[in-house]
Amino acid sequence: MNGAKPLIAFLLVAMVIGGISWLAVRTLGGPEEIESATVLPERQPLPEFSLLDHEGAPFDRERLVGRTSLLFFGFTHCPDICPATLELLASARRELAAGSTAESRLPQIVFVSVDPERDTPERLAAYVGHFGPGTIGVTGSEEKLRALTEPLGIWFEKQPMGDGYTVSHSTAVLVVDPQARLQALFASPHRQESFVHDIPLLMASR
Repeated sequence: MNGAKPLIAFLLVAMVIGGISWLAVRTLGGPEEIESATVLPERQPLPEFSLLDHEGAPFDRERLVGRTSLLFFGFTHCPDICPATLELLASARRELAAGSTAESRLPQIVFVSVDPERDTPERLAAYVGHFGPGTIGVTGSEEKLRALTEPLGIWFEKQPMGDGYTVSHSTAVLVVDPQARLQALFASPHRQESFVHDIPLLMASR
């Protein structure tokens, strides 16, 4: 995993239940500054991983190359934070598109399910379809999921609930640049206006 050790060292500096936070905070200079996102001092390559998208096609690190991606980890049975966050991301994307941002310049939203037992590609396809174009559902075995989540400091754990179970998980939105490098994150609680303001600035930075 190229860059995995520095990434682990930086990303695991602080964790709280339901999300991750950072000890180092940096904003971008210029006429406008990042208001809500936390920007890494140095971008870090994502680890190699191998998952499937909601159409059953391979989804790996190369699928993140060429455009900005917004990664969010959750599960389709999630009652609140997952659909709410995905709707905020999708609404922010639509607002950016309405501002004459070309499709090729819009970020892709990647919803990574951490409930592989229930979230098949077929279920993910139906789920992400509610959020419009530009949203990809991704799944895989727990082992393959952890190849991505553990180096990033993303936490998830199955917990009993009634006759079944739920999944507790981190709630941060990760910003991955077109070179498949982790660039920044948005910690919860999430706001659409924060995404709309900060994402173009992140995409414009070099």
